[in-house]
Amino acid sequence: MNTLLLLALMVFCHGISSYGVVTNVSTRPDVDSSYSGFLGIVETLQFMEKDTVAIIGPQLSVTAHVVSHIANELQVPLLSYSATDSTLSPLQFPFFVRTSHSDLFQMAAIAEIVDHYGWKEVIAIYVDDDQGRNGVAALGDKLAERRCKISYKAPMPPEPTRDNVTDVLVKVALTESRIIVLHTYAGQGPEVLNVAKYLGMMATGYVWIATNWLSTILDTNSPVASDVMNDFEGVITLRMYTPDSEVKRKFVSRWSNLTRAKSTNGSFGLSTYGLYAYDTVWLLAHAIDAFFNQGGIISFSNDSRLTDVQGGSLNLDAMNIFDGGKLLLKSILQVNMTGITGPINFTSDRNFIYPAFEVINVVGTGFRRIGYWSNYSGLSLVPPEMLYTSPPNRSSASQRLSFIIWPGETTQRPRGWVFPNNGRELRIGVPKRVSFQEMVSEVGSDMFKGYCIDVFTAAVNLLPYAVPYKLFPFGDGRNNPSGTDLVQLITTGFYDAAIGDIAIITNRTRIVDFTQPYIESGLVVVAPVRKSNSSAWAFLRPFTLQMWGTTAIFFLIVGAVVWILEHRINDEFRGPP
Repeated sequence: MNTLLLLALMVFCHGISSYGVVTNVSTRPDVDSSYSGFLGIVETLQFMEKDTVAIIGPQLSVTAHVVSHIANELQVPLLSYSATDSTLSPLQFPFFVRTSHSDLFQMAAIAEIVDHYGWKEVIAIYVDDDQGRNGVAALGDKLAERRCKISYKAPMPPEPTRDNVTDVLVKVALTESRIIVLHTYAGQGPEVLNVAKYLGMMATGYVWIATNWLSTILDTNSPVASDVMNDFEGVITLRMYTPDSEVKRKFVSRWSNLTRAKSTNGSFGLSTYGLYAYDTVWLLAHAIDAFFNQGGIISFSNDSRLTDVQGGSLNLDAMNIFDGGKLLLKSILQVNMTGITGPINFTSDRNFIYPAFEVINVVGTGFRRIGYWSNYSGLSLVPPEMLYTSPPNRSSASQRLSFIIWPGETTQRPRGWVFPNNGRELRIGVPKRVSFQEMVSEVGSDMFKGYCIDVFTAAVNLLPYAVPYKLFPFGDGRNNPSGTDLVQLITTGFYDAAIGDIAIITNRTRIVDFTQPYIESGLVVVAPVRKSNSSAWAFLRPFTLQMWGTTAIFFLIVGAVVWILEHRINDEFRGPP
C-alpha cells in the first residue's frame, strides 16, 4: 500500500474540466516508503523540489507531523485521509487538513462504551509512537470526563517482536482490570491478539476493544482466514460510519470488478479509508475549481530561508513557496459537497460535521454490527442520520447497543476486573480523634477499634473475594483532624479510602463518593428521666415555696401601684381601707 500519495499540480496546469477534475496534473501515486517514516520524509523532500500546490498524504500520523512542517513553510495544503492523530492541530499546522475522522472521536466512542457497561478502569495497549501515545492520551481525557480512568498503560515498540508482545501481555495479565483497549496498527494488531489467545487472555471475563485497525482488516482482507478470525472472537471494534447510498454501492461494485480483474486472488476489499481517499481527491478537485473561479493563479516564489541551504543531493534550495496556498486552503475548507462517505463539510475546528462510528462485534467467522456511536447523540441502535432531525438525547435511557458475544462465547456482561496477582494493599486513612473515641480510636501501631471500624469489617467480610488493606492514622493525636483534609488526600491518590465519622457535606460529595450514612445526624437534647406519680394537682409541682412568695409580693406591688395611680381621680378607689 502506498504510504504517500502526492498530488502535484504543476505550473503548466491549464485549467479545470467541466466536471471539476484537474486536467494536466502531474501525480506521484507510486511513492512507497514501506511504512518507514524516514523514507517517507526523504521522498517528500525530493518530490517537493518540483513546484507543488497540494499534497494528498501521508498515510501515517508520524510522517504527517514532519511533512506538515514542510507544508507550512511552502504554504502547500496537505490533505490526509488516514493521519488521524488528534494532535495534528490547525493551530500548529495551519496547512494540514484531515479528510476523515480524528482519533479524538474514536476515543470518545470507546469511553462511552466503557461507561455504558459500568466499567471504571481500562488497560491501554498501544504502539509507542506519536499516534499511539496521543491516542491513548485522548482516551484518558475522554474517560476522565466520565469518571473513569486508564489504570495501566502498556506501550509496545513500533515494530514489536513476538517476545515483546508476550512480555507486555504478561504484565497486563497480572493487573486488576480486564477491560483492554488495543490501539495499534493493522500489521501488529493480529499478532497481539494471537499471543493473547495463547496466554489465555481471550477467555471469559476479558473484554477487548480494538480501534478501527481491526475493522480495516475485516474489510480489506475479507474473507479472513478462519484461524485468524478465531483470534478475534468476541472483540469489539469500531469502523468509521459512512451512510449507505446508491453512489456508494455503485462505487464499491466498480472497485470489486476492477480489483477482481487485476488480481489472481480475487477482489481486494475496500475499507472506509479507501472511501475517504476517493472523496479526498474529489474534495481537492472542487477546491481547485473554486480557487480558479476566485481569480487564483498558479505562481511560486523563492523561500529566502532556503537560499542559504545549498549542496547535497536533496537540492532543498529548489523548493518554492506556493503564492496561492492560503487561497487554496480557504477554498478547501469551504467545500460543501456530498461524496460516497456522505456530506463533506468542515466545522470551525476543521473536523467533519457529524462524526460517527459503527460498533462491531466479531463473532465466529464473521462480524455483526451491534450499534452506532455519533458525536451528536451517543450510542444508538439506529443509523445516526435518522437522529439528526431530532434534538440530541444523551440520557442514559437512550444509550443502547445490541447484545454482545464476549470472549469465551458468553453473552453475560463481564465484571471487568479481578483480584490482581501483583495487587497492592488498599491504603485506608483513619482519623486519629481526641473526642468521641467510641466511633474510632487507635489502640496500637496501625490498629484501630470503634463503631466505624466494626461496620467496615462487617462489610468487607460480606464480599465474595478478598480485599487486602492497611489502616493508616491521620492526625497528630492532640487535635481532631480535619475531615476535609482527609478527603482531599483521597483525591490525590495518597489514600484509597477513609473510615471514620466523616460528615457528609456538599463540598466533600463533589470530590469523593460516600457510603450510605449509617449514623443519623442532627441535634438532640439529652435529659435525665425521673419517675413520679401523676395526680390532678400535678400542675402545681413546678411552683416551689419561693415561687409562691414571689407571686404574692408581685401581687401586692401591682395592687399598690394601681391604687396610687387611680385613687386621686377615681371615686371607686377613695373608700375606707
